[in-house]
Amino acid sequence: MSDTTTDRILFRLKTRGPESIAVLGKAFGVTSEAVRQLLVKLESEGLVSYADQRAGRGRPRRLWRLTETGHARFPDRHADLTIGLLDAVRAEFGEAGLDRLIARRESDQRQIYQTATEGLTRLEDRVARLAELRAHEGYMAEWRREDDGSLILIENHCPVCAAAAKCQNLCRSELAIFREILGDGVSVERIDHMLAGARRCAYRVTAA
Repeated sequence: MSDTTTDRILFRLKTRGPESIAVLGKAFGVTSEAVRQLLVKLESEGLVSYADQRAGRGRPRRLWRLTETGHARFPDRHADLTIGLLDAVRAEFGEAGLDRLIARRESDQRQIYQTATEGLTRLEDRVARLAELRAHEGYMAEWRREDDGSLILIENHCPVCAAAAKCQNLCRSELAIFREILGDGVSVERIDHMLAGARRCAYRVTAA
């Protein structure tokens, strides 16, 4: 199998979470044996691991997932530089100065998102546009509608994760922006959070 197929499988595990060999083979039109050989190779490189999941009788189902090293194949943007700048701002101007920097970033993002969603009256359209903007920024964002009518905004990657771990106000700032952009009477709840150990960040959006 080609490097392109390898990248596609890693990307699928990144964006879809743990999957079985059979599902991966069907998704990419290759045999289960070919997928197994590739996963064994990726496992030896430390990029994937597996866990056996038992559901009822019969053999447990083996699900493959990315390791921490595998997730690092989708790196933060300029992580070292960003962390260095945050440390410098904190050292030079204190926590208050860092808070002002985050507030300025929040204001700039809010303006960009407000302009991009202007004129969109349906909540579904606003969520779709927000996902499009976040995908363009490197968050591998997508959205879907649940059976109960709520909308889920999903970010499969965080290009500033290292910075967010250093300064969690970044995450609180983004949640505040989402709530403001999606409008009054709309509930936005973070249901998955990478900094809490989840493989992605996800938000449930519900109209009042």
